[in-house]
Amino acid sequence: MPRPTAAQLVYGSCTVILSTLAMLLLSGTGSAAGISFIAVTGFALGLLVALTVPVRRPARRGRSTIAAQHSPASQEPMAATSAASSDT
Repeated sequence: MPRPTAAQLVYGSCTVILSTLAMLLLSGTGSAAGISFIAVTGFALGLLVALTVPVRRPARRGRSTIAAQHSPASQEPMAATSAASSDT
């Protein structure tokens, strides 16, 4: 399993804290069962948000792209391009 990125940790932590605080304030519960249910729900929401944050992946380059960049046929000499541009 890949390690979480910094963005995933921040979004998940903020979601846990803010959602738990909001649910506690809005519900006005004082019982231990209600508080524990809200805490577990906030934690589950934080996990959900952290796992759904899109992760940037480096672009994969295929063999054809790499071969085209390094082939001698795709590279033109500098003299030919400067001469062609001066004729115009």
